[in-house]
Amino acid sequence: MAGTPFSQQVLKPTNAAKKLGVYLPATPPEFQEHGITRAELEELEKNPPQWLDELRRHGPHPRPVVAGRLGISIAGLARGGVTEPLTTEQIDELRDDPPAWLLAERETAAKVREEEDRVKAKAAEQAERQARRAR
Repeated sequence: MAGTPFSQQVLKPTNAAKKLGVYLPATPPEFQEHGITRAELEELEKNPPQWLDELRRHGPHPRPVVAGRLGISIAGLARGGVTEPLTTEQIDELRDDPPAWLLAERETAAKVREEEDRVKAKAAEQAERQARRAR
């Protein structure tokens, strides 16, 4: 029995919104109520309708987008008390006049990135050593 072709697989609205980087409750009712195929999702990416452009430009944005725009983790947002989606204007206000919690979370995020880079470099160095020994 053959499965559904990849492009015809239907995504739940929640997953489609995640892939598009938008806050599901802010999407049009027809998007929220019906699954969309991967082909339709690809078409939305290539030729976004006005509602999608507006949501991406102005929000409200889901937590992963908010966290990314602020340069912190989703957990950092929660620690800062941000539990609701934010608009682009609200994100810009936080960027322009960052509260103490945001500055602390940015510092934490920078340390995490430094540690991730250090671990990657160490792993690459070990892989290179092993490759030299294998020659």
